[in-house]
Amino acid sequence: MIRAYDKVYLDKARTVLGRMLDFAVYDLKYDIEVFFELFVQSSMASRFENGDFAVIAGMSGVELAYEVLWQSGQDFKRIKPNYTVGRSKEYWAGHALAYYQWMTALSFEEIVQNISIEDIVALYSPYHEMDIRQFVDKMNELYKQAKPETNLKRLRQKRNLSQRELSDLSGVPLRTLQQYEQRQKNINKAQVEYLVVLAKTLCCEVEALIEKTE
Repeated sequence: MIRAYDKVYLDKARTVLGRMLDFAVYDLKYDIEVFFELFVQSSMASRFENGDFAVIAGMSGVELAYEVLWQSGQDFKRIKPNYTVGRSKEYWAGHALAYYQWMTALSFEEIVQNISIEDIVALYSPYHEMDIRQFVDKMNELYKQAKPETNLKRLRQKRNLSQRELSDLSGVPLRTLQQYEQRQKNINKAQVEYLVVLAKTLCCEVEALIEKTE
């Protein structure tokens, strides 16, 4: 999968998002769900996701928080940040979430539509003591539970096609389609020819068929 930005910037991006949430909760006194929704609805979320260096490397978390509030039309006064001695659960959640977003290329909006930011904070114990890859695995598990349908099934149903009809139109064997939809086979590893004909039949891009949490 192609990442939005090089891994060399990832640590800085993670620090920025973690510090933004910590500052919003402990200094600005925002509920984390409320503030993260403001972030998602602002242009800063998409700029972050797309690797805008002015955001992921050119801003501090405090500056990002203020930019989110300004874009959201919120009344606020600039205050001196109180830097906590240890990392808060909210800081960890932002730090870990930035990594997950980078790994999967899911938008922040799509992530929190299926796993709330509060649920992510709740993973602090025990995942803050584990390798980040274990956090990613847990997030993928939660995401699939919240969104059990594969992209293939969702797109097929959107076109009002049965599995048999899609098989006939695309030439992809019915059993293979069933295995992709039931996650018995990983569509990300499908033959390129299958992906191309399925995308053409379903009037979508090949990328839309890919399961980002596999």
